[in-house]
Amino acid sequence: MLKYLIEKEFKQILRNPILPRLILVFPLMALLILPLAANYEIKNINLCVVDNDQSPYSRKLVEKIRSSGYFVITKTAKTYDKGLEAIEYDDADVLIEIPKNFEKELIREGKGKVLISANAVNGMKGGLSSSYLSSIVTDFAGEVRSEWIEAGTGGGVPVIEIMPLNRFNQNLDYHSYMVPAIMVMLLTMICGFLPALNIVSEKEAGTIEQINVTPIRKFTFIISKLIPYWIIGIIVLTIGFGVAAVGYNLLPAGSFGTIYVFAAVYVLAVSGFGLLVSNYSETLQQALFVIFFFVIIFILISGLYTPIKSMPEWAQTLTVINPLRYFIEMMRSVYLKGSGLFDLQKQMIALLIFAGLFNVLAVVSYRKRQ
Repeated sequence: MLKYLIEKEFKQILRNPILPRLILVFPLMALLILPLAANYEIKNINLCVVDNDQSPYSRKLVEKIRSSGYFVITKTAKTYDKGLEAIEYDDADVLIEIPKNFEKELIREGKGKVLISANAVNGMKGGLSSSYLSSIVTDFAGEVRSEWIEAGTGGGVPVIEIMPLNRFNQNLDYHSYMVPAIMVMLLTMICGFLPALNIVSEKEAGTIEQINVTPIRKFTFIISKLIPYWIIGIIVLTIGFGVAAVGYNLLPAGSFGTIYVFAAVYVLAVSGFGLLVSNYSETLQQALFVIFFFVIIFILISGLYTPIKSMPEWAQTLTVINPLRYFIEMMRSVYLKGSGLFDLQKQMIALLIFAGLFNVLAVVSYRKRQ
């Protein structure tokens, strides 16, 4: 009996003019576009320069900022007030003012001051642009000090050289961090939304009544709904692997087998949750709104865009009951660290609990009227 029910589900999916295309095209297009848009690395920041010194050192500092690749000098102003006007009219995002006698103070006193003013309407952009600019100025000061020491004019002041070593993502490639997490988001949307609409669509079409008068058990019926979306989830994930490898030259440091084992459990969890929502919904609109609400909440508190440790304590506590969090942690660990099943026991236990809970509730809540 289960075989024929599964066959029915696949025939319904294939007869739909949109679903097969959606399953294949949606992950392909989303993985090609979203990682490029969901990038917190800010470049091409518009900079206004107010150079009151016009000395070799001030010009060297401006050239260093220009060559960093993060800033585009869109305006030079003669006074600080004129520079602020550039920020006010959105001609510049950040301003740096080099005061008069900057070079003299740097040589005589061994220190110089510059003023950085940033447009903080967009707090993230303002904070990062100020941070980038401060780092460049600090690096410039270190270069000047090194030149003086080499020339014998630095008084033998010791210099501490910092050599950062970035573990697991040596080049700080944002795609390596975001692409695995976006694959999880796509898997959640497809394997969460489609099952949520499944039983409701049969209720609206009236075909569910034909199932209800048969001797099919509730458990068998729910399993027949889960298996097709379990297979679809594995297909979507495989497409994601291909796009990540071809489009971003990104392969996991760990095993594909580890990811597939976790995916098998995770897809059962989100599909079970979708069926649970479907059982309690009477119309497609109702099911869409309910599942959309939960999926958006899951995504926002999953650590996809914002690190969980940066969230308020109440939000960190809430992430404990979010299955998306554990699968994203697993994907990033396997892709970047090469973690295995033994290293990810906590995530596996959590996903098994979610899969069991949601599917048991889906079976219990399905009201079979004979």
